[in-house]
Parts: sequence; structure tokens; C-alpha cells
Amino acid sequence: MSIPASGDRFAAFRHSSYARFFFSRFFSAFAIQIISVSVGWQMYDETRNPLYLGLIGLFQFLPSLLLILVTGTVADRYNRRMIVAICLVVGAGCAASLLALTVSGAFTVWLVFAILFVFGIERAFMGPAVQSLAPNLVPTQDLANAVAWNSSSWQTASILGPVAGGLLYGASAAVAYGVAFVLMAISALLVFLIPKPAQRSSSAKVDLAHILAGFRFIFSEKVVLGAISLDLFAVLLGGAVALMPVFARDVLELGPWGLGLLRAGPGIGAIFVAIWLAFHPIRHHAGIAMFVGVGFFGLGTLIFGLSATPWLSIVALMIMGAADMISVYVRETLIALWTPDEVRGRVNAVNMVFVGASNELGEFRAGTMAHVFGAVPAVVIGGIGTLAVTVIWAAGFSKLRRIDTLEAPER
Repeated sequence: MSIPASGDRFAAFRHSSYARFFFSRFFSAFAIQIISVSVGWQMYDETRNPLYLGLIGLFQFLPSLLLILVTGTVADRYNRRMIVAICLVVGAGCAASLLALTVSGAFTVWLVFAILFVFGIERAFMGPAVQSLAPNLVPTQDLANAVAWNSSSWQTASILGPVAGGLLYGASAAVAYGVAFVLMAISALLVFLIPKPAQRSSSAKVDLAHILAGFRFIFSEKVVLGAISLDLFAVLLGGAVALMPVFARDVLELGPWGLGLLRAGPGIGAIFVAIWLAFHPIRHHAGIAMFVGVGFFGLGTLIFGLSATPWLSIVALMIMGAADMISVYVRETLIALWTPDEVRGRVNAVNMVFVGASNELGEFRAGTMAHVFGAVPAVVIGGIGTLAVTVIWAAGFSKLRRIDTLEAPER
């Protein structure tokens, strides 16, 4: 992670509000991973249809797309801390609903999809608010450090959460959803305890031009556009998360614990890179580093799709996570430092839709292709597509490729 000018790697944590925010994000991310593993395994266990695994992603993505013109404006005009807290309460309610369905034996595909749709609405509003809240909790000189710690928080949860989810689901689905509910509730409480931070809200009239300001900024700033769209198409094509229950059960012949290990693989690779960045932050050639990271993400996807050996599959997933951490680190820092605070919510709303499209819509792409062609061809084709996107974007976004440092531009 970036070292601030003071040389203090823990500079962001010197601010108590950020410390509460960090642990809230960690616990909520941990809960999301548990829910994701549990819902995926339970759905495939009940239906044995990979198409439903893809629909899990689609139902979580649709709210972000449908509400894109609303969520960013809300984050820019209203108290971001309160938005995040309310969203976490709704997330806890979704976990409680999944728990109730499981305990009562009322698990049905469309009821689960309805809960996931509500969960998607919660994430649609929380995404822009939570991404925009962190810069309000630390001074500018500590912002890059905070962004890097945020990435590390998510990646650490991505390591521990899936393994915990697999183990908890092995005990019972009810235990898994129960733990997720408790973690979500704790996350909400921590955010409620954050004092209301200063926020530069937009006082402009809410008209179409105001709502579309996030789009205008992104499309006018080619560096930000290139970084966001590169991640969109790379993960949209190369994402294999949705198909991991298929690989765990049918290809690699592992149980729920094995699914947890597979889901943890990308996080393990990412946290190694995060530790490396803590001591060797990207100071030069940041644009090239991002393209190299996306290229290795595609290569790891290709290896995972072709592997029939558990240890090789986990190594491939670690490569994917390590490579993705590099591109995420560069992209999030660019967006945080290059975006004015008064439009940050709207820009992050667009960014979250792009991220959601790359993840949840990528899961739908993978599930649909697996239903038609099989799981292995779906992943292999996606890996090849990611490598192609890397080459095309490197040629088409030369300004992003030439970015040297991650410092904010002069305005």
C-alpha cells in the first residue's frame, strides 16, 4: 500500500473514524463472502444447473444498473455515513431472510433470487456512498494509504471469508447465514458510531445535467475511463467465481470446504501483493503495471479453466488474485485522487455499475456459457478474451499506459 509523505504505513488509522470504517468494511466483506459461498453451493446442490449460478450474479447486478442515475446523486447530496449504515442494516436483514428460509425448509429458487435482488439494491446504494466516504474520513495526504488499506481489507476478507463460509456451510447452511447476519449487524453498528464527517455536497439543482455529471467526468477523463472500462471487460470475460461450485463438485471433486479453498485462492494471491506493495509501492510506470496485472489475470483464468488438479487450480486462482490486486490498486487510487469530491458519489456510482457488470454480469456470462458449452470451455474462452482485451486497451488508451505516478493531477 502507498506510504504517505510522513512514511507512516498506518497513517489512515491515526484517525478514529477511519478505523471504525475499516473494520466495518472488513466485517461486511467477510459476511458477503460467507453468503456468496453458501448461496452458490446451496443453489447448485438444489438445482445442479449452472445457469442458476449465473442468475445469482444477474439479480445482484440489475439494481445497480436500474438505479445508476439515482444512487450517485443520493451519495453526493445526503449523509454518506447514514446511507452506508442503513444499507448495512438492510444487508443484515437479507442474511436473516436467507437464514429463515433455510431453517424453515422453504428454500426455493425464486425466493432466493428475490432476496438477492433486495441485496443488490442495498449494494447499489452503498457502493457509491462507501467509496466516497473514505476520502471524507482522512486528510488528502493520507488518502492513498487509506485506499490501499481498503483494498487490503477486502482481499483479506476474500481469503478468510470463503474458507470460513465453506467450513460453516459444512456444519450447516443455517450456521453460515447466522454468522453472516451477526457480522453485518456489527458492521452497521460501527458505522453508526462514526461521527458525521465533513462532506462537500453539491447544491446544484437536480436536473438531467446534474445527474449525468458522473458520466461526463468519466468520459472526459480518458485515464479514468480507460481504467474503469479495462477492468469491466477483463473481469466480465475472465470471471470464473460463479462456476466454482461446478468445479468443486464435478471437475475437481471437492466438497464445500474445497469450494471455500477455491474461493479463497484469489484472496491469498492478492494479500501477498498487498504486503509487497506495503514495502514497495508503485512509484513509477503505474499504467504499465495495470496492464501487466490484467494480462496475468487472463493467463491465470486460462490455466484454471484447463486444470483438473486441485493444487494447480488454486495456484492459478492465486495468480488471478495477485494480478487483480495490482489493477484494482491502480484503478481505485486513480479514481479517488483524480475525482473532485462534489461529483465523487456520481462517479463512484458509474464505477460501481462497471464493477458490478464485470463481477455479477460476468457471473451471468459464465453461467450461461457453462449451461450451453460446459464449465471448462466457458472459463477457457473467458481467459482468452481477457488477454485480447488487454492488448486492445493498451493500444487504444495510450494516456493510461503512459501514466507514471499515482499522484493527483494539477487542476
